[in-house]
Amino acid sequence: MNVFRRGMSSVASLKQAGKVVCIGRNYADHITELNSARPKQPFFFLKPTSSILLPGAGPVIRPKGIDLHYEVELALILGKQVKDLAADDEKGALDAIEHYALSIDMTARNVQNEAKKKGLPWSIAKGFDTFLPISNLIEKSAIPNPHSIDIYLTVNDKVQQADSTELMLFQIPRLLSDISKVMTLEKGDIVLTGTPKGVGPVVPGDVMRAGIKVNGKELEESKIEVKVEESTGAYEFAET
Repeated sequence: MNVFRRGMSSVASLKQAGKVVCIGRNYADHITELNSARPKQPFFFLKPTSSILLPGAGPVIRPKGIDLHYEVELALILGKQVKDLAADDEKGALDAIEHYALSIDMTARNVQNEAKKKGLPWSIAKGFDTFLPISNLIEKSAIPNPHSIDIYLTVNDKVQQADSTELMLFQIPRLLSDISKVMTLEKGDIVLTGTPKGVGPVVPGDVMRAGIKVNGKELEESKIEVKVEESTGAYEFAET
């Protein structure tokens, strides 16, 4: 039986998502720290579903020669098809969400920086296996207002990212609207809503922990704990 007919009932079903759509530059201070231009409208890119790292499925793997960075983000798990959504249709946008989750958009920063300079795609920078640790599914009732929660990430128990989703430049209805005007969002698709300031590097041996707080209370199902290990695979960074 197709798991989506029963709803996204288990976190393992995230691996069957059709696509992962990621919003870039959606927090002003993060734009500043990366010396990027503030977008006039939402822009987005894709991560492969093969990059998804389920809870307890092992470490994040740092490929050889990679400057590996973390970016904590609120994730939306869609429960219905969305196409040509109006930007002011808040009810339609929130009704389309079946669950929330927390995620870490791992990024090969040196690869991304080269891609930016040379006008190349970001697929390599974002697409390695294990580059999307994700939490357990979070019921919508646990997050009454996704635009007023706190997300955080620590490295070796030192807080690196901690901000409210109130700081999003573009809120969820606008994000889903702009995406759905370009590509139809399907049931089970995952949307990452952008990362706040504080992104930075991790190296093998580091431990990342992340979570969501609602009205100061941490959601147990949002917690992520994942180690970083060095790759033994064949890839090694070389300039394009």
